[in-house]
Amino acid sequence: MAQTKRILVSCGTAIATSTVVARGIEEAMKERGISVTTRQCKASEIRSLVQEGFDLIVTTTPVPDNLGVPVIHTLAFLTGIGKEEVIDQIYQAISE
Repeated sequence: MAQTKRILVSCGTAIATSTVVARGIEEAMKERGISVTTRQCKASEIRSLVQEGFDLIVTTTPVPDNLGVPVIHTLAFLTGIGKEEVIDQIYQAISE
């Protein structure tokens, strides 16, 4: 079985928005046969948490892009606009 991928999901407060995004990612990757775990955080916590070995960061708010991990900035899980494209991007990022 493939290794579980770790995704850090960030928003402004790590409450509602990141919960919606994290659940959406988990469901979409499960449908594609990819095992993922998500951890929610505030955007201000990313720099310290990324050192814990995440494979990808998905964020709804601007974050630094020099974190050593791919970053996907999106509101698609909230708006529905472009959601399939973002799911494809996430899949590609953790499948490589």
